[in-house]
Amino acid sequence: MTQKILIVSGSPGLSSRLYGPVQYLQGRLAEEGFASELLHIVELPPADLVTANFAGAEIREALRKVEEADAVVFASPVYKASYSGVLKTFLDLIPQEGLRDKPVLPIFVGGTIAHLLSIDYSLKPVLNALAARNILGGVYSVDREIERRPEGGYILSAETQSRLERSLSELALELARRESVPAELPGVRV
Repeated sequence: MTQKILIVSGSPGLSSRLYGPVQYLQGRLAEEGFASELLHIVELPPADLVTANFAGAEIREALRKVEEADAVVFASPVYKASYSGVLKTFLDLIPQEGLRDKPVLPIFVGGTIAHLLSIDYSLKPVLNALAARNILGGVYSVDREIERRPEGGYILSAETQSRLERSLSELALELARRESVPAELPGVRV
């Protein structure tokens, strides 16, 4: 059975350099035999996000995708030393234990290396509150490592590609480990 990876983009724009690493990861996931889907939070109804309207059809569908995913990638630009408010509004909608038993991979893009630890200090505590216990190392890239091509698409620095490859390997190993563990061990949750 093909494992499903949900990539959740917290970018407030669809042309952000964040999509360089996201598109690279999507391509590599496909090459490795994983099914991936990209969820653009910014395309969800803003009023439903801001008012936490759990009854909204598009919000319910987005949360269903999180629930059904075998792993979740949270991608965000860094603003004011943290992830975007767009991502925060969506994280607030995920049920209290909504990330239990799912490997989670953070991908951040910021303007400076000074915010390298933003994944650890801003995102990981929230992911832990959502019962994520297997938060992978993640990838932080500085936006100058991601070049927009005039004809469309992006060119990533060798360093960014290397970090994405390491994270992809870590994710693939974790998913393989989970697949090999019997689903029903008394008193044990994977």
